[in-house]
Amino acid sequence: MKKNIVFGAVIGAILLYFSFRGIDFEAIAAGFRSLKAGYIVPVLIVLLLVQLIRSYRWGVLLSPIVKLDQFSLFSITNVGALALIIIPARIGELARPYLVSGKANIRLTAALGTVFIERVFDCLSVLLIFFVILLFTPLPVWLVNASLVFLGVTLGVLGFILLLIFRREPSLRMFDRFTGILPARWGALLNRVIHHFIDGIEIITDPKLILNVSLLSILIWFLHALVIYILFQAFGFNLSVLAALIVMVILIIGITIPTAPGYIGNWHFFCVLGLTLFGISKADALTYAIIFHFISLGFTVVLGAIFLPFNHFRLSDLRVDRK
Repeated sequence: MKKNIVFGAVIGAILLYFSFRGIDFEAIAAGFRSLKAGYIVPVLIVLLLVQLIRSYRWGVLLSPIVKLDQFSLFSITNVGALALIIIPARIGELARPYLVSGKANIRLTAALGTVFIERVFDCLSVLLIFFVILLFTPLPVWLVNASLVFLGVTLGVLGFILLLIFRREPSLRMFDRFTGILPARWGALLNRVIHHFIDGIEIITDPKLILNVSLLSILIWFLHALVIYILFQAFGFNLSVLAALIVMVILIIGITIPTAPGYIGNWHFFCVLGLTLFGISKADALTYAIIFHFISLGFTVVLGAIFLPFNHFRLSDLRVDRK
């Protein structure tokens, strides 16, 4: 983990350097002063709605395995979001599976499978939005190429998931050949992990569930774009909802790169990159990125802290053999 922290910190520092290089700090200060604070309230309302829908969507994904009340889902989702921004290398993704396995009769690895599926739906939804945008407006070649790489990786992961589900026995025999060379204890543990993980991802064989989760995922990302658009108004940027969607896609691609906790560096660099495509000055774009980052992470930290007393966990407790 220490290597991941160092690597992420280096990447974040490099991206921060390029974000701030050549910046007139007086222009940044002027940008802060020009912010119309009244728009912050609707931004926070939409962010809260996003978290509510995210928790509900996760409940839909979990429903074939275990039923959980909405308060617990919302509570765990917010603590998981907090863990995701403070723990490097996306290890924080384990927080939600760990917490839900402590509240309900579900194995950690099966719950992790639902989170894995959730991320695939997120990627596919964002890519769908991007390629629809491409029908209406030309985009830079580098962005199209980056999205194609993103699409290739996502389809590869989806293909692997479908292989595990629909060719379960051959896939398990393939894994058995690998686990057979391990010590008996570790081989048995890995076999259990694989079986329970497949149990978690098998939920996508339900067409109704796929439709519901797909619609919820698209709604979530349109709401994220709405947050970006509302902040355009707060800064007086004369940009469209389409521009907000494009900035969102660029930002999402950017924060998938390993970084320091809190997406520091990635968030700022790629937000600036997206906004300057639309003629926004680098200073104004960086001011926007700083405020957007502060609001988003501040909101996540506050909500996570509120629900943390209901969901205790330690990183050392994140064991794949739980239950």
